[in-house]
Amino acid sequence: MEVLIISSKGLQINENIRDKQVRVIGPDGSQLGLMTSMQARQKAVEFNLDLVKVAPKAVPPVCKIIDYGKYRFEQAKREKEAKKKQHIVEIKEIRLSLNIDTHDFMTKVSHAQKFLQSGNKVKASIRFRGREMGHPEHGYLTMKKFAEALSEIANIEKPAKLEGRNMLMFLAPKPIK
Repeated sequence: MEVLIISSKGLQINENIRDKQVRVIGPDGSQLGLMTSMQARQKAVEFNLDLVKVAPKAVPPVCKIIDYGKYRFEQAKREKEAKKKQHIVEIKEIRLSLNIDTHDFMTKVSHAQKFLQSGNKVKASIRFRGREMGHPEHGYLTMKKFAEALSEIANIEKPAKLEGRNMLMFLAPKPIK
């Protein structure tokens, strides 16, 4: 008989199960009871299926008689489906300046609104150039104004903070009720 080895991503199958006693579940889901691992492998061979240890931490460990290839396929399918449903939150950056005009400011606010409504976080930044470093309070005012303009749809995750020549603030979308 030729033995085909399938990668066992953490699960013990067939000959790898070395426990003295195991609780065995049949291919139809019925309890076959307690037996030695050798007897359990014999049962699996009778059904022409694999013996897979599904609960190694249980006392005694629980093994199931199933088609391992089909089981791995189903598991991969479930993982792929779960991956489809999850939403990856990205951080989008909006760069402001100290002497930003009102129309430009409103344009930046509308871009930030779009980002927040699509579920992404927004990183607002101001880069101080030259003599602007002498007036960080102007940057705090601009950031405060930006946060107030977005207060309906965003929470301040990290308030405005000066780090070197950059002032950064993080906004996260408000949870949907």
